[in-house]
Amino acid sequence: MLRILHQIFRTGIVTEPLPPEVEKGVEVIGAKLEEAIMRRFRRSLTIRQVDAGSCNGCELEIHALNNPIYNCERFGIKFTASPRFADILLVTGPVSMNMEIALKRTYNATPSPKFVIAVGDCGCNGGIFGESYASLGGISKVIPVDIVIHGCPPPPTAILKGILKLME
Repeated sequence: MLRILHQIFRTGIVTEPLPPEVEKGVEVIGAKLEEAIMRRFRRSLTIRQVDAGSCNGCELEIHALNNPIYNCERFGIKFTASPRFADILLVTGPVSMNMEIALKRTYNATPSPKFVIAVGDCGCNGGIFGESYASLGGISKVIPVDIVIHGCPPPPTAILKGILKLME
């Protein structure tokens, strides 16, 4: 056990470099985001991601925010499993009939001030699923939405820009 801990401390934090064309944009957005988070929250920004019935395309892009390439934690963004600790709800997909009550409960469990970001075209207006027997449509039909991020799915940089837009 001590040998493994020694190796971890000796290696340090290892992250992959961003591709040159993306690195500049992410660094600029990240610096603005970090400054806005410190000004508004005086600590790290905690996000609860909720899948309201999506195809998982947006979730893959949200998970990419945590990978070694984008590494959103360096900007002060953390994800939590509990809405009770969240500052922002990041909601994806059209709201399915089965997720309506769960989404309302998650929204009500989030402490004020709370913000909601609808991610992807499905979260904005129902996308290709629209309103049907199994889908209520966009997130705004169930809970109030502060910011929408368009795209199918939106890239991680667009998600960071959306969070920055909300902070400003």
